[in-house]
This record gives sequence, structure tokens and C-alpha cells, in this order.
Amino acid sequence: MPLIRVQTSVPSPDKADVEALLSDLSSSLATHLSKPETYVMTAFEADKAMTFAGTPDPACLIEIKSVGTMGGAKTKAMSADFCDKIAAALGVPKNRTYIDFVDSPGAMWGWNGSTFG
Repeated sequence: MPLIRVQTSVPSPDKADVEALLSDLSSSLATHLSKPETYVMTAFEADKAMTFAGTPDPACLIEIKSVGTMGGAKTKAMSADFCDKIAAALGVPKNRTYIDFVDSPGAMWGWNGSTFG
């Protein structure tokens, strides 16, 4: 049920580097949320038309969605971790990365022909 989606304006790294990044994000998200990685989904979209602070310099939007409550210390820790990972992997400065955290009610998250609520 956790999802981490990365959208960035930078060109896509090669396939192996993208897969390594997604694998790292997947295991990290599972750890941060104390949820089994078997439920984590990752997505990566590069070469998106984006601006941040009015310029087209490298930028990134990360969406993190999960059933349950993330708030407080969890979101601060995830923000630090994922901004560091994106800066290292893609070269997008941390101050040009936004993260959108969304707590979803179980009834609003479908899987396997049912929902989590």
C-alpha cells in the first residue's frame, strides 16, 4: 500500500541506475513506515517539464502515499532521507525537491480486488 513516485526534470539515468534507485527507495520506505516491502510500489518519471522558483533548473517532486498515519517525526526523517537519495542519484539539489505526503484511509486504497479498509 505504500507508494513512492518520483517525477523529475532531469534526463533519465540508464535503466540499471533507475532500477537501483527504485530498489533503494522501496526498501527505505518500507523501513520508515514499518510495513512489509511486498506492498511497496515505486514509480519514476524523468524528463518532465517542470519549474521551481520560476526556473527550469533541475527539480523533483516526490509523492509518498500510504494507508495509516505518517506525520511528525516520520515525515521529517523521510524528507531528509529521500532528499539525500535523490540529490545523490539524480543531482537535484535538496532545496529544489518537494515531497507530498498523503495518508490514505484504507477504504480509499484498492488492491487485489478489494481495499485495505
